[in-house]
Amino acid sequence: MIPTATVNAPLLLPASPKLPVPGHKAAWGRLIGASLSLAAAELALRIDRPVLVLAEDPRHADQLETEIRFFAGNALPVEHFVEWETLPWDSFSPHQDIISQRLRVLARLPEMRHGIVIAAATVLQQRLPPVDYVTSRSLSLRRGQALPREPFTDSLVASGYLRVPQVSEHGEFAVRGSLIDIFPMGADTPVRIDFFDDDIESLRYFFTDTQLSGERIDAIDILPAREVPLDADAVRLFRDRYRERFEGQPSRSRVYREVSDGIAHGGIEYFLPLFFDSTASLTDFLPGNCVVLGPAGLDSLLEQFWVEARERYELCSLDRERPILNPGETFLAPESVPAALASFPAIQYATQSLPENAQTLNFDTRLPPAMKIEARYEDAAASLMQFLESFDGRVLFSTDSPGRREQLFDMLSGRGLDLARIDSWQDFTDDTHRVGVAVAPIDYGVLLPGAGVALISEQQLFGERTKARKRRR
Repeated sequence: MIPTATVNAPLLLPASPKLPVPGHKAAWGRLIGASLSLAAAELALRIDRPVLVLAEDPRHADQLETEIRFFAGNALPVEHFVEWETLPWDSFSPHQDIISQRLRVLARLPEMRHGIVIAAATVLQQRLPPVDYVTSRSLSLRRGQALPREPFTDSLVASGYLRVPQVSEHGEFAVRGSLIDIFPMGADTPVRIDFFDDDIESLRYFFTDTQLSGERIDAIDILPAREVPLDADAVRLFRDRYRERFEGQPSRSRVYREVSDGIAHGGIEYFLPLFFDSTASLTDFLPGNCVVLGPAGLDSLLEQFWVEARERYELCSLDRERPILNPGETFLAPESVPAALASFPAIQYATQSLPENAQTLNFDTRLPPAMKIEARYEDAAASLMQFLESFDGRVLFSTDSPGRREQLFDMLSGRGLDLARIDSWQDFTDDTHRVGVAVAPIDYGVLLPGAGVALISEQQLFGERTKARKRRR
């Protein structure tokens, strides 16, 4: 009999997984292929607490995000605190979409009750604004609210928003008669504010490509446009701290001149400590009951980033017109991160088997055998069919596109298989067909013998990716 599974019957984890106490660590081994993402989703569903999943690098974080969203479906909120995607002390800032996504996570994270937050491990070394920065500088608007327009637009400029003729991306606003269009940071869609005198008559989403209004809404939150403030008080504090920190004539510095004029200098994020009396890190934003799921090699990842940052500093510090903060001022040293994580229950994950002890759980996973489709052979799917005949369980094939799904479905049709098209992971766990073909973002498959389930990715069948997946923003 083929085993079945649902959200209420996890494939990997026990029904009530045991968590270590804060300051102690458990270890999960043999999380190969997509099993890490599946385990993270099942953990968050079982414990009903926030889970921070630390990836080995930004690409791994992107992969985990897409896979966890697939396994979690609509049952869990999934957030991704992305990297800046710039090198330390670069003279340009991250794209506005990246800043928007980061600010949205920082705004939501302290009040998060359950769900998953994904971040590259080295993000823990970034210095962030104080925990109350985003909420204290956010503005909530509602229909019918009195809102004097000129002070409102002045506050947008002070928050880092850019006034433009036509809004097209995050962090921009435009004034057109009684209308103010704005693309709030952290929002997926820009908003059109229609005023009657100084009262908000309506709030509506609109489309940037056509500029046509869309759905009406009752309220909207407007987050600050940057991770550093640029109002008069913040600029004054920056100037004072800059003169204390750097010798010589500050007017010779491009950074000092531009910030003094209220301009967000390219790469201003790397001068963030000069804008605040104290800084925070991502761990300061985490709810107290958060569980941290991180790689077993976390310490070495942090140390590697620290070495690379110091090498980068030696290169970038040569520019006399742009003096920079040293690595210890810009980032957190590797040894400070474990101390920050000590107040949370922590689980280390690894792809290999770990030594057995009371705190270790090695999962029952296997690598799928070779089953590449060989078009040059008379039966291109011979090795695939051999696997299906030998595997005693259900199989889900993941493809990158609807077209590829139909190609694979047609190839498997007419072979006597109990076959179905699958739309989601929940559909697969609820379905009774033995073989499913889905459009799913699985990079590397995995066999789960104990659950009687196999996940096979397109890359394992065709040997290449049909397209590069775009990061959600």
